[in-house]
Amino acid sequence: MNIKYGIIGCGMMGGEHIRNINLLEGAEVVAVTDPIKENIEQAMALAGGNCRSFANVGDLLAKGDCDALVIASPNHTHHDLLMELADSDLPILAEKPLGISLQECEVIADRFAGRSAPVWVAMEYRYIAPVTRLIDALRDGDAGHVQMISIREYRYPFLAKHGDWNRFNEKTGGTLVEKCCHFFDLMRLLSQSEPIRIYASGGMNVNHVDEEYGGVKPDILDNAYVVVDFENGVRSMLELCMFAEASPWQERVTVIGNEAVIEARVPGPSRFSADGVEREAEIEFAYRADKRVVCEPVEVDHSILAAGDHHGSTFFQHQKFLEMVRHGGNPVVGIREGLMSVAMGQAAEQSARTGQAIDFQDFLQTKKISLAV
Repeated sequence: MNIKYGIIGCGMMGGEHIRNINLLEGAEVVAVTDPIKENIEQAMALAGGNCRSFANVGDLLAKGDCDALVIASPNHTHHDLLMELADSDLPILAEKPLGISLQECEVIADRFAGRSAPVWVAMEYRYIAPVTRLIDALRDGDAGHVQMISIREYRYPFLAKHGDWNRFNEKTGGTLVEKCCHFFDLMRLLSQSEPIRIYASGGMNVNHVDEEYGGVKPDILDNAYVVVDFENGVRSMLELCMFAEASPWQERVTVIGNEAVIEARVPGPSRFSADGVEREAEIEFAYRADKRVVCEPVEVDHSILAAGDHHGSTFFQHQKFLEMVRHGGNPVVGIREGLMSVAMGQAAEQSARTGQAIDFQDFLQTKKISLAV
């Protein structure tokens, strides 16, 4: 028996979710909704003959005959959509960010408290194959005691979207929320700790500086450094540059322990490369004791790579989500994780604007949220 999915939001990420669901055994997309006609037409073509389109979310819920839902609409719509879906009994995979502000995420968390059906927040970067290898190696103790984490993303600018919503902080939450909640989620996971202090420096220096939409200029960051101190003493740094797409590696995730350095290296999407050819990711282990360095390729099936822009991670995430839908259990990345990643991004945005380091506990307390929640 197939698990039947409904897709809410059928733009670029909606299409990526459909292509990846198509690769799963025993899963199919049967319902889609989006206010933009072209998005619906593309989604219907991707999903195939069993899929129906609906004018709105209410109709999809009432008539879509779905077993699970995916929210892949623009950031600023997530809060209202989740409020509308709260009373349904369907599992939800909600694209990041959970909301565009900590306040929105807090409302969502309160509304969904006690709901029996799970909400999984789509933090795909946990499921990039070499990053998964790195996480497993840390759990096996290969690095020893983790001391430092460095995440570097050298990538292409924000893509064009309908209505140009991703050019403005008020609709994205800001670059350090929209783009970087992934990385703050990874920092918490890799450090196995909670942040206590965040300092950021960033600007909009190259991308979108000559653009104007309806007489309003974009205000999103296109580069930043963010330093995060954690309760257990781990230090972490994010280096983001969104005008560095010629770099051979789009992401480099480095963890330094007292026994080894482990680094996951991820190429960017092939459609943005000079030759259009997929490249393998790799992971490197550098051991202190004997100065030995081991570098290994990390292969991903090319049909999976071709299904999206996230080096196969959307597929691997969907495998885990589908397993939960079929057999029960809790989401690996729940509302709590989604809230914390947005909170860290919002604190980093505040730090970049003010030039001040942010005491994270004080930041949460002003919003009446506890790290222990």
